[in-house]
Amino acid sequence: MLVMFLAPIIPKARHGVLSAISLLGAALALAATQFLALYPGPAYSGLLRSDAFSLFVHLIVCGVAFLAILGSANYLKREGLDAGEFCALILLATAGMGVMASAQELLTAFIGLEMSSIASYVLASYKRDAPRSNEAAMKYFLLGSFATAFFLYGIALTYGATGTTHLDLVGQAGAQTSTTLLKMGLGFVFVGLAFKVAAAPFQLWTPDVYEGAPAPVTAMLSTGPKAAAFALALRILANVDAASALWFWALWVAAVLSMFAGNLGALVQTNIKRMLAYSSIAHAGYTLVAFAAVTTMKLDPETGAAPAYAAVLFYLLGYSLVKVGAFTIVSEIGGQGERYLTLDDFAGLGTRQPFAAAAMSLFLLSLLGLPITAGFFGKFYVFKAAISSKLIWLAVLMTVNSAIGAYYYLRVIVVMYMREGSAEAMAAAPVRFPVAVNVVLAITGIGTVYFGLFPNQVLNLILQPNLIAR
Repeated sequence: MLVMFLAPIIPKARHGVLSAISLLGAALALAATQFLALYPGPAYSGLLRSDAFSLFVHLIVCGVAFLAILGSANYLKREGLDAGEFCALILLATAGMGVMASAQELLTAFIGLEMSSIASYVLASYKRDAPRSNEAAMKYFLLGSFATAFFLYGIALTYGATGTTHLDLVGQAGAQTSTTLLKMGLGFVFVGLAFKVAAAPFQLWTPDVYEGAPAPVTAMLSTGPKAAAFALALRILANVDAASALWFWALWVAAVLSMFAGNLGALVQTNIKRMLAYSSIAHAGYTLVAFAAVTTMKLDPETGAAPAYAAVLFYLLGYSLVKVGAFTIVSEIGGQGERYLTLDDFAGLGTRQPFAAAAMSLFLLSLLGLPITAGFFGKFYVFKAAISSKLIWLAVLMTVNSAIGAYYYLRVIVVMYMREGSAEAMAAAPVRFPVAVNVVLAITGIGTVYFGLFPNQVLNLILQPNLIAR
């Protein structure tokens, strides 16, 4: 709110002040998550819940907001975009994600979803003079509104079947009698959430929106909203046993379709942003494998679904670090108007920009799942959860898709280091990375390696039977 009030007052030439205030706000929000740990339990008459699960997701979404604001300052200045409105929208979207992560009631979750979505629609079209940006926002808005209608109608049907929208009470009512109305309601809720995480067959908007939106916006869209939507879906599964039984095959099919649609689509892309967009669809599929494991592991009387919960959260952490880092590099290398985003434009990058090429290679190898990166343990824990829950075919298909993904991830690395760039590109001066961008790349790069070497630092927090309070 402070940034919105100050934006019309402060001259545009000094909008760096607004970026600094926004950065401070995001840092304070990140620090304030400690209160979730100090004061666990329900809040606002049970509409929200503070527990270890919401704490971890808040850390992810607030961290993404901090890095997105920090890494976008140079991009906004280069493109002549207003920093005040941009930062305010990032913060509003993050607030919505936080509500989704803590929501213990469906209408509260819907409010958080809309806060995040409406801000995201505007951010997607933030380059108002760029036709691709406007097209991306229009597709995102129309399809997003359609998915929102499914989600809200699902809430209405769930209320009609149980007489409540509180997740714990819905779970109790569903345990007593699982009516067709409740199944329809939970089915519509699944459709709405599947759109938000770009899971097939609801993923068609993703490549165009990720390509058309400004690169710093794409960094946020591919991480924060996904983490929040996955968190809400996980909380529903933890509280409503009827959802576990109903969603199992939907999760199974969506996981397989997402993995193949994402990886096969990425194989033929020559634009880096579109390739990373299809990669995001594939990684949504990998995450859904762990969700399918949740539905079966909940029946285990000893451990419950704790290992599957931990697999989802660790995967989201590693994925968020990598995607923010990769899209930050893309935003700088792309240049004015994001003109240089094809594979040919990245040829010879290892010679021209060794630091950028090394960082990009690290992020791509983490997406591939190479050891010593966070992506390796993310995939390992998901694979282990699938095996433990006896979802052998899902584990096999996940392995096949990881092999497919290796081709297009390694292709980019080969192009950067083993192909010469054009004479014009080699003669041009290297792109200067501002200090703020280097800080973002350092945080994401070090985090990727650190959590790849010492995953227990995270697992000790999230691997607990009562991670998600009911």
